[in-house]
Amino acid sequence: METCNLEKRGKLFILTFTGEDEHRINPARIDAIRSALNQIRSDSTSLSGSVLITTAHGKFFSNGYDLAWAGSSPDKIRLMSSKLRELVADLISFPLPTVAAITGHACAAGLIFAFCHDYIVMRKDRGFLYMSETDIGLKIPAWFIAVISCKIGDAKVRRDVVLKAKKLTAEQALESGIIDAAFDTAAETAEGAVELGEKLVKNGWNGQVYGENRKQLYREILDKLGVDETTDDVNNVAIATSKM
Repeated sequence: METCNLEKRGKLFILTFTGEDEHRINPARIDAIRSALNQIRSDSTSLSGSVLITTAHGKFFSNGYDLAWAGSSPDKIRLMSSKLRELVADLISFPLPTVAAITGHACAAGLIFAFCHDYIVMRKDRGFLYMSETDIGLKIPAWFIAVISCKIGDAKVRRDVVLKAKKLTAEQALESGIIDAAFDTAAETAEGAVELGEKLVKNGWNGQVYGENRKQLYREILDKLGVDETTDDVNNVAIATSKM
């Protein structure tokens, strides 16, 4: 079953999570995303002056790890973590500017994935940003915290997102400087992402240089990607798999 679709529109690449499900993060979806990224990388004419936009159909941008797929298997939890960390490394080194168009809820690992884009736009009428781990009794891995620290500059907002599991609306996220723009509807959000992408295209930046500079900017994240200590915590894995 198709989990995402890649469309090329001029100098824009638009990656869409298809279907009306929660777009949970599992190995199949991660592999599909990485395949799309590799397809873009292989097009040498695309590495300068192009932009990647990621968006989704339906109510959810992504509702986090696919715990139902993992079932009661700690090995599957570890596999999802490993594959997501590989995807994040791909995004941070990716030789194009990236935009996440959040047209629904972005939760837990799904929010971390969104945060790994350079720019974020979001709809106002539905959806929130939500790190659910404290609410459901899960430890947050150090590499998640590194991403959050790089993307949420306000210490009080960062505290509330992590320790109070506060759900942020588009207006709150915009006010806090977490996202770049907020729009009234899903359609306007998608249009706004395209408009932002077209503005970025006009810069004509060298993609390889852009990717290398992003790696330096987010060195703190890259340094944490080698391990997810929470997947080796038997109790944490047991809690995660009990949430299926």
